[in-house]
Amino acid sequence: MTATQEIAAIVLAAGKGTRMGSELHKVLHLLDGKPLLGHVLDTLEAVNASHRLVVVGAGREQVISAYPDIDTVIQEQQLGTGHAVRIASEALTGFQGTVLVLYGDVPLVSAQTMLALCGKINAQTSVAVLGFHPEDAVAYGRLVTGLDGTLERIVEFADATGDERAITFCNSGILAVRADALFDLLPQIRNDNAKGEYYLTDMVALARRAGHRVATAVADPFEVTGVNSQAELAALEAALQARRALEGVS
Repeated sequence: MTATQEIAAIVLAAGKGTRMGSELHKVLHLLDGKPLLGHVLDTLEAVNASHRLVVVGAGREQVISAYPDIDTVIQEQQLGTGHAVRIASEALTGFQGTVLVLYGDVPLVSAQTMLALCGKINAQTSVAVLGFHPEDAVAYGRLVTGLDGTLERIVEFADATGDERAITFCNSGILAVRADALFDLLPQIRNDNAKGEYYLTDMVALARRAGHRVATAVADPFEVTGVNSQAELAALEAALQARRALEGVS
């Protein structure tokens, strides 16, 4: 990404969040006194994102009520991340910068990390994926990179060979895409998989097939921690406060 390129962000927040066991929309639960989604939106303001689109679905009235000034895009059916981004991209017609795809329930991605990821995009590199090295790789998808550091493919844990499962570089799901490539590749994503969903991760293979370079950036695992349950929220709150204490921040 050049210094003159703009950043447009698509924040995915259409999930029902049933594992939270609450009537409150998942992205509106508080972390450090601020809604999860609020953390993401504030960071996007810090990186001067020219567009901030929030994809909403179930319980969208709550999100719109909490953030009435934010541009929202409605995903009526939950047909996957690729489908959500395709719907949102319709509001970016004519945009020529870098599109950053984030998640409303992954609140702590820093401005520095967002800019580093977007900074990987250039004339040759159309897609950049944010990876991380977790303490326990469990069932995360693996990022298979070449000797030159380019991303060759994303392999889901269930489909990975023994050697691929030994890779510790994992997929956060967060990525940046050059706008022209996004508009070109999104319609090519298919849903011929077990869930019948459109997966945004398929963009990596499509980009490489089209001759584009795909890069990676590395995040602190803490930054890409997602929240899917009350227990995970409590654990992230505790971890955040512990970090603050270590840094001497009250």
